Amino acid sequence: MKIVANSISIRQGDFVLRNISFSLNDKDNLVITGASGSGKTTLAKALSGQLFVSEGLKIEYSSNSDLPAKAVYVEQRYTIKNRSNTIDGYYQQRYNSAYNEDSYTVSEELKSVSDDEKRIGFLLNELSVAYIKDKPLLQLSSGEHKKFQLIKALLKPAQLLILDDPFTGLDAAGREKLNKILNNIFDAGTKLIIISGAHHPVPNCITHLLELEERGGVGREVTDCFASLAKTKYVLPVLPLQQNESNFENAVLMKNVTVKYGDKIILDHINWQVKKGERWLLKGRNGAGKSTLLSLIFADNPQAYSNEIYLFDKRRGEGESIWDIKKNIGFVSPELCAFFDRTVSCFDAVASGYFDTMGIYRKPSERQIRHINDWLKALNVESFAQKRLSEVSSGLQRLFLLIRSLIKNPPLLILDEPCQGLDEFQTETFIRFTDDICRQTDTTLVYVSHYENEIPSCISHVLELEEGKIKLCRSRITS
Repeated sequence: MKIVANSISIRQGDFVLRNISFSLNDKDNLVITGASGSGKTTLAKALSGQLFVSEGLKIEYSSNSDLPAKAVYVEQRYTIKNRSNTIDGYYQQRYNSAYNEDSYTVSEELKSVSDDEKRIGFLLNELSVAYIKDKPLLQLSSGEHKKFQLIKALLKPAQLLILDDPFTGLDAAGREKLNKILNNIFDAGTKLIIISGAHHPVPNCITHLLELEERGGVGREVTDCFASLAKTKYVLPVLPLQQNESNFENAVLMKNVTVKYGDKIILDHINWQVKKGERWLLKGRNGAGKSTLLSLIFADNPQAYSNEIYLFDKRRGEGESIWDIKKNIGFVSPELCAFFDRTVSCFDAVASGYFDTMGIYRKPSERQIRHINDWLKALNVESFAQKRLSEVSSGLQRLFLLIRSLIKNPPLLILDEPCQGLDEFQTETFIRFTDDICRQTDTTLVYVSHYENEIPSCISHVLELEEGKIKLCRSRITS
């Protein structure tokens, strides 16, 4: 099959992607990259037929292929419907076991696409997630969710497969496996178009790179897909930091903590101490139990009450409200980003961090408004303040929710894969100002990432989980 884009322009809301040109012949595959907000997802949707292109786009499917003459688009996150036919639910729902009974299992959802159990089993094994087969969709971690999306798309291959950030959220082993799978499906006759960050791996079958300029400008086609992208030079912004006067010895203390749903043990006798001012890296493969561990700290998981857990030197279950806990924690995660109310303005999304709500229900004070504006100015995003979250790119949505986690200068920061969706410039900036925060304050940090290049230099300790158990817990050894 062939694809020719001749100076196409695409409109989505107020955003216009202009004058994009490229051509792909039968054996060509494309990676699309570019800054956050440059229009990568908009272009992907147009190529898959979800957005209208008036002229200049020609897609010729092969008449000699046994595969369906159509495009399959795999978005960044799959929208889950449960047995009650409601969509997604709410953020903490995955941690309440009663709701999981209303969720379809991975096996049920995959069988709705294909009854080829052998193929389903093969793909589950290839991506090292055979254990999620009977797991409710609602209980999937971010990485497991991504692998499920990919398996669902690969069950019925088409002539054109468009993947929006397929490597995001995958551990190193998952990224390597996906690379091999993509090369194999290309060999079987599927053309690939991949939206990808600059630091993500590129399958061997990729032949072309299309780099989009910032904010919907003209695309620049690079035939050598391994050409290095010039890094933007920048000065680290001056952050509007404030000291936090909270007094405690241990931010987190867990003693023999166990979490299970039915017969499935998610966390198995976890003992962990995080002292004030320490900076921890929490690591482990997809499904190792990282998100569940964090949910116990951030008061999202009711099983915290049946375990011996101390937060800021106070034992959980001694009369405190979840708001007493959340007020001391800045938090961001892929799940929070997925469930956050996108109808609010970007400014209000940041302001909600003062009140630990998923929307804005109270008016911030004049001092708080000034502080928000200082943060937006420091990161050069004040021009987006009054736009709705839904009107800005996914990368900018994540950036605003990162600012939300920092806005109240909390004594404990929990940053779960905070750089997901950020472009190279935003990622480098965020890592550097995370180091800046830790250098200038005594903020305690728990940080999660599957990418070595996204880990701040301030990290002093490592906790690694494997199948719900502690594999490693020590001070970080640096060279």
